[in-house]
Amino acid sequence: MSKTECKAAKDMKEAMEETMQRLQGHFQEISEHLESQIDEMGTLIDHFEKDVAELMTQAGMEEQAISK
Repeated sequence: MSKTECKAAKDMKEAMEETMQRLQGHFQEISEHLESQIDEMGTLIDHFEKDVAELMTQAGMEEQAISK
């Protein structure tokens, strides 16, 4: 292998390593963003379930008052 070929191979290796590091960084950012979004959705679902339970309780109380 000539010196030019060795330099080209070394340059290619460095470029690929840099590209892989950037991709890993992007995947990490996306992963963290998705995890944050999932946590937020879980909180919203918890609030929604609480609100629905409160509405059901209120509806049940109103039905009992009407039936008496």
